[in-house]
Amino acid sequence: MKYKIDCQPGYSYLEVELDESDSISSESGAMAWMDPEIQMETSTRGGVFQGLKRAVLSGESFFQNTYTTNSSGARLSLAPGPAGAIVAREMNGEEIFLQKGAYLASIGDIQIDTKFDGLRGFFNEGLFILRCSGSGTLFFNAYGDIQEVEVDGEYLVDNGYAVAWDPTLDYRLTRARKIRSFLFGDQLLLRFSGKGRVWVQSRCPHAFASWVHPYRRKKQKSNE
Repeated sequence: MKYKIDCQPGYSYLEVELDESDSISSESGAMAWMDPEIQMETSTRGGVFQGLKRAVLSGESFFQNTYTTNSSGARLSLAPGPAGAIVAREMNGEEIFLQKGAYLASIGDIQIDTKFDGLRGFFNEGLFILRCSGSGTLFFNAYGDIQEVEVDGEYLVDNGYAVAWDPTLDYRLTRARKIRSFLFGDQLLLRFSGKGRVWVQSRCPHAFASWVHPYRRKKQKSNE
């Protein structure tokens, strides 16, 4: 199977060229366009329980799509929801953790499961993460550009900017103890320690939503 990532890093999309023995799985709704020779099968991938865990705990779709073809050279394009970069990660019996919403697609024998890290996750999106493991090619996306950071020791990342990290790193969620946090709300940080890689995005969807909020259209109050 051939693939390429176009329009990096701002509005990336993944294009794959399928042959008869090839297949690729993706998030439901990621398909942008495809040749008519491609067949799509929708399933929960791992059963109803796994689908519910992905949907309820990590914000991924309950169903996922698998694409195959009976002819060679059929093309399929997949696009993530946020405007940003896509990373292709080759895996050989490895494991990686993704923040919710970062999974786009995978080729080969890659399992997607949900990892739960404490009751505080009910009040914070970042504590429900995806554990991706196996062999094949994993594609994950970011909001904005994405940078790979080599960690050897400790590293702090705002929870809204962390996209993925190696399981060799220990991590825990902490709160920033600053005057600004006291006045405007706690800043949640992921504190990494050990040796491994962290992928961070150049924009935060929560920060963007806060910036847009004052400009939202407001309903006019009735004089009655």
